[in-house]
Amino acid sequence: MTLHQLPIANKERVIIVGAGIGGLAASLRLSHMGYNVKVFETAETGGGKLRTITGQTGEIDIGPTVLTLLPVFQNLFRSVGEDIFDHIELVRQKIIARHWWPDGETLDLYDDFESSRDAILNFSGSDSAKEFEKYFYDTRDLFSCFDIPVMQNPNPSMLDMNRAVLNNPKILFKMHPLRTLSSLLNYKFRDTRLQQLFGRYATYVGGSPLESPALLSLIWQAEARGVWSVKGGMKKLARVLERLAADRGASFHYNTEVKNLNIKHDRIVSVTDNLNISHEADKFIFNGDPRALALGRLGQKVKKAASKEADCERSLSAYVWGFDAKVSGPDLVHHNVFFSDVTNSEFYDIKKGKMPVDPSIYICAQDRGKNAPYPTTERFEIILNAPPVSKRKSTPEDYEKCKEITFKRLEMFGLNFQSKLKRENLTTPQDFERLFPASDGSLYGRSPHSLLATLKRPKCATSLQNLFLVGGGVHPGAGVPMATLCAQLAVEEMTKDQTSISTFPPMATHGGTLTESTH
Repeated sequence: MTLHQLPIANKERVIIVGAGIGGLAASLRLSHMGYNVKVFETAETGGGKLRTITGQTGEIDIGPTVLTLLPVFQNLFRSVGEDIFDHIELVRQKIIARHWWPDGETLDLYDDFESSRDAILNFSGSDSAKEFEKYFYDTRDLFSCFDIPVMQNPNPSMLDMNRAVLNNPKILFKMHPLRTLSSLLNYKFRDTRLQQLFGRYATYVGGSPLESPALLSLIWQAEARGVWSVKGGMKKLARVLERLAADRGASFHYNTEVKNLNIKHDRIVSVTDNLNISHEADKFIFNGDPRALALGRLGQKVKKAASKEADCERSLSAYVWGFDAKVSGPDLVHHNVFFSDVTNSEFYDIKKGKMPVDPSIYICAQDRGKNAPYPTTERFEIILNAPPVSKRKSTPEDYEKCKEITFKRLEMFGLNFQSKLKRENLTTPQDFERLFPASDGSLYGRSPHSLLATLKRPKCATSLQNLFLVGGGVHPGAGVPMATLCAQLAVEEMTKDQTSISTFPPMATHGGTLTESTH
């Protein structure tokens, strides 16, 4: 997107409920455009799922750890007359991720096609390299085909998808509409390790490769186009957005829970907070899980704004460790994946509502890949996939059970952490439900387990004429880039009759304080 929205002469009042990345991005755009913006957030700080825990070395990310689809963020800053590189120092990760298998084999994937192809050639032979080449270009074509008509469309429909296919008929054969992602990968790659590797991308939107549609193969392209770590941690992005919005007049009210959205004549007229104080506005944005609206958590009269979310299948949850420690063993990079013994075994357990006993484990070594020597005591985030709360209730034994599964498994790879872990170092699905009410502990909202799942997500404009939705539970989907893009779509919908728009040439992907890391 290359649209720059110019300030408009109006002082309409906008209340944003929730200061996640979508709420922050919307507050920045709207305050820049002249709106009187107030943001209410239950937590002590903004960022939503950009969470941190404090260790002996400082803040440790226990949410998203990198940026992908960088042009989305460049365009956000550019739309308010700023350059992201003036505010945030980014380090491009040459190695997207290092992958480890129980037999001792490892494979690095890179942020350029040629390096990844050569790595796969050395890892698995010429046939696998050729298979990867076809897979790479097929997924690139899928991403490009559906980017503008679906992902960048505030209200995509089946007609939009059909038009995209009719404009590019060959894409239908790359979609494999009758296959799951797992089935597609079994067809595309003979090496089961590559099937396992590319299958994990379904989890980026909370899906199982066994049940997600083959179309989700395009998710891989988000990382293939570049991965950037943020110097100072991901929370810095939230702080910068808040500061820039505040500079433009937005006000932020933390430790303030909105209990009710008050309706009159099919319009929201005010919100009521936890102190029973009413706050009036002209337009409203809800940056929370849409399921909270559907369940009546913010008033019975607003349930219709997201009514279909009440009973829909939910995405995966997770067990998330955050801690600092001295570590010994294999040479880690910023992103690392340690695969299970049996491909997809964790997803069979999750479907049955069980804590996986043979999981694939993701590790972010947060002090690596920063173009600087890493300290003796490093910061780590470890993630295991899990069923949502509705499929598995937590038990008092979960902490010790998860601890044993996680670290015994990593010891099998020779990886050992010297750290005194406590219960607060682990976030469970039940914790996520508490942090993000009505989410069911799901990190990605609605399940992606159908070909048309994208079209079933709530859209940013609702049946209530002045209520809009933003966030990972709303179209175009989960993740920091998609939540940021969602904010853009919501603001454009909210202001489409009032904005003056000028077009700029695309901003380059490189530049400013952008550096590259090889490790």
